[in-house]
Amino acid sequence: MKILDYLYDKTVLTDLEAVDKPGVIDELSGPVAAKTGIPHNEIAKVLMEREKLGSTGIGDGIGIPHGKLAALETLVIGFGLSRKGIDFEAMDAKPVHLFFLLLSPDDSTGLHLMLLARISRMLKDRKFRESLANAKDSEDVLRIIGEADAADDA
Repeated sequence: MKILDYLYDKTVLTDLEAVDKPGVIDELSGPVAAKTGIPHNEIAKVLMEREKLGSTGIGDGIGIPHGKLAALETLVIGFGLSRKGIDFEAMDAKPVHLFFLLLSPDDSTGLHLMLLARISRMLKDRKFRESLANAKDSEDVLRIIGEADAADDA
């Protein structure tokens, strides 16, 4: 199981324009909606409902909004980079720059949790976070994540 099995060029945004949490959720939901065929507003609603339970801003400039949708056929990951940083109500109260959106079908709890853990584990590496924060484009993001995916399996 690799992140790149579920992250696609079209679901990577390297210049988020949003200035707040609802804006980020909305902006990240667009490409995932296009990839899955599920309405954009339905995805954003599920993610915002999850945020009401507690922020997915985990600190160190990272946010991992996630949720489950019955209509989804397979897990999908989106990535967003905010160069200026966004108040995402993170645990450390610092702006969030790196976002991993994780959306999975209702019946895939195990895979959902394994990918959340894998993403979290990779993001503990400061050099990995810095590389992502300095990515120029989606190709760069996919390369950086691919290298970390391979190293995590080693």
